[in-house]
Amino acid sequence: MRRFFIAVMMLAVVASAQVIQAIRFDGLLHLSPDVAKEITGLHTGEPIDIEKVDEAIRKLYAQGYFKDIWVTEERGVLTFHFKEKPVISQIVISGYGENKKDELLSAIGLKKGDIYDERKIEKAEALIRSQIESEGYFDTVVETETTPLENGSVKVEFKVNKGENIIIEKLNLCGAKHLDKDDIEKVMANREHDFMGWMWGFNNGKVKIDQLKYEAPRIRDLYMRHGYLDCKVDNPLLRVDFDNYKAILDFKITEGPIYKVKAVKIELAQKVIDPVILRDELRLKPGEVFDIETLRHDMEHIKTKLADMGYAYVRVVPDFSKDEKDHTTVVKYRVYPGDKVYIRDVIISGNTRTLDRVIRREIFLAPGDLYSLTDMKDSKAALMRTGYFENVVIDERRVNEHEMDLVVNVKEAQTGNIMVGGGYGSYDGFIFNASVNDRNVFGSGLAVGLSTDLSRHRTNFNFNITNPRIWDSDYSAGFNIYHNEFENYDYTEKRFGGSVTLGKQIARYWHLSGMYQYYSTRISNMDPNFPDYEFYANNDFVTSAGTLSARFNNTDDFYLPRHGMIFSASAMYAGLGGDAEYNKNYFTFMIFQGLEDYINYDLILRYKARLGFFGNDRKLPVSAKFYMGGVRTVRGYESGSIGGFYETSDGYIYRTGGEYTFSNSVEASIPLLEAAKMRLAFFLDYGMIGDDSFDEYTRAGTGAAIEWFSPMGPIQLIFAYPLMEESGDRTSNFEFTMGQRF
Repeated sequence: MRRFFIAVMMLAVVASAQVIQAIRFDGLLHLSPDVAKEITGLHTGEPIDIEKVDEAIRKLYAQGYFKDIWVTEERGVLTFHFKEKPVISQIVISGYGENKKDELLSAIGLKKGDIYDERKIEKAEALIRSQIESEGYFDTVVETETTPLENGSVKVEFKVNKGENIIIEKLNLCGAKHLDKDDIEKVMANREHDFMGWMWGFNNGKVKIDQLKYEAPRIRDLYMRHGYLDCKVDNPLLRVDFDNYKAILDFKITEGPIYKVKAVKIELAQKVIDPVILRDELRLKPGEVFDIETLRHDMEHIKTKLADMGYAYVRVVPDFSKDEKDHTTVVKYRVYPGDKVYIRDVIISGNTRTLDRVIRREIFLAPGDLYSLTDMKDSKAALMRTGYFENVVIDERRVNEHEMDLVVNVKEAQTGNIMVGGGYGSYDGFIFNASVNDRNVFGSGLAVGLSTDLSRHRTNFNFNITNPRIWDSDYSAGFNIYHNEFENYDYTEKRFGGSVTLGKQIARYWHLSGMYQYYSTRISNMDPNFPDYEFYANNDFVTSAGTLSARFNNTDDFYLPRHGMIFSASAMYAGLGGDAEYNKNYFTFMIFQGLEDYINYDLILRYKARLGFFGNDRKLPVSAKFYMGGVRTVRGYESGSIGGFYETSDGYIYRTGGEYTFSNSVEASIPLLEAAKMRLAFFLDYGMIGDDSFDEYTRAGTGAAIEWFSPMGPIQLIFAYPLMEESGDRTSNFEFTMGQRF
């Protein structure tokens, strides 16, 4: 700045009555000379005006790229000299958890390539302190060290001293009489320290300063779910002993009486629907205890009902008048529908690979259509179910009172890979995998895969190609060819064959398909004591079969659903020529429920069930029967190791499979390392199988699984423990899967 004033004084002396002959720029990197000249507002041929030059310097400095600017003049030539701010090429955060650095860098809004700016650095320091204090650390100190590098850029290091945790030793809820302390604590972020609070599932008692201001509204909201409309909760009082960093958190609560609903009314500003229809579908009924959560649900129901009729900008305003004498309330919904809205255009954004038409065919709204909120939500879910996208956001851009544009912003996921890898299974030993596959070839939606698996007991080669929407229609087609060799516990099976599948989307969530498969099987190395040995021994037998399937899927994501259900049913008939003749029926059911909206924590509950049985078994190969064990049925046991058993006179046990089977699983999935896209799931499996009934053999397993969205695709590492184990069972404590839904 000293040079700036010297330059201005010199310019003032020599520039009187001078005319600008030329304007030049020295040391300019981040702006082009044309842009810089436009910013100055100066032009050749006009008189040199010190005030205008001064204003030009201020405008250029305001761009934020420059550390210093000064001007020199020689024979009418104005030269602007620049000393630019350095570029940040390295950002380091020391003294903070390694697994949280990426999350923290994203939060502070600083990245490599940014211009070094002291104001941004100060803001970043404040954000780091705020983030760490929100985790319960007080007296946090953040210091910044800037190191110039040889290439002219700088390294910025934030040195963090997290200070000390303040622990809530006692939570006092003064005046809370009718709701349990445990129930109130469940809605709070700041909770009393539990014994062994360091263990998962217990309260560690750490103070979360940023959440304190929300605690009183949370408690009052809980009371209003139980009818306490007069409930008052004062702001919290946190008493801290800084000698030992322990605290007492106090809340003063005035509960008041419980109110019941006297009547429910709906007032429509425009009579676009009979209010009686709306009122009959509401959950909050006269005579019931008032519940603010139910009221919110009913508001959303009214909004959705009218939004599905085209009223995109409908407003629902709740009101309830209290009668403090008899403790009742009249709930009134004032509804302002507005005008009907039509879709003017659907704009696709963010797709660098997937073709627009592949995205549009999953969207249930098109230009000219009447707006529907349900159609918009279903469109997002349908796009996520394809597995092509990591995230989908549909923005509504209001054009006028009667029109809107839908902007579909997608973030594409990795759908294809060339992978060479390996793993380990308790039965197969070390496994070598090599595959080339893509679920979205050239962004067309076409799925192609070529893979091989080699292990101690298995050699598989497989090629498949599927088009889920032929010519963007509701029809699908697939082709598969394979050659497998598997050393079972009691024999070796070689199979070569293929299949052709045709299907059709018959409704938004329903898909029907028909498949024809033809394969030849040869079983060898079978002991002569094996049941029906003569049928299998060294004979090739052919299976020619047709399968009809129906599938329902309304989940909201392909790999990690949080909401929705999947149901499938298939009936296979083998006997369309060939040697085998049997009827095989199989049903699956899966339901997913995320609880983040209810408990403010990303917990996902899952239930999965599988049911299978044969209608007839005239010529039923042992390899076609049902077997349990492994990742798809009961974990904790080797894959396919549980089924019917045949014991010879010398005590050897053969596994002969079963004609009836049922297995189900309960799972709970929680975040583990969010920055690494890693989750932890706990599971309990139970299954049964038999030849004459479902429950001849029953087994169970439990354990935990790491669910990881790795750069190679979804990977699941399973650690299992068998329950109900019996003598002769083949158990397995570790398995893994790749590319499958969690």
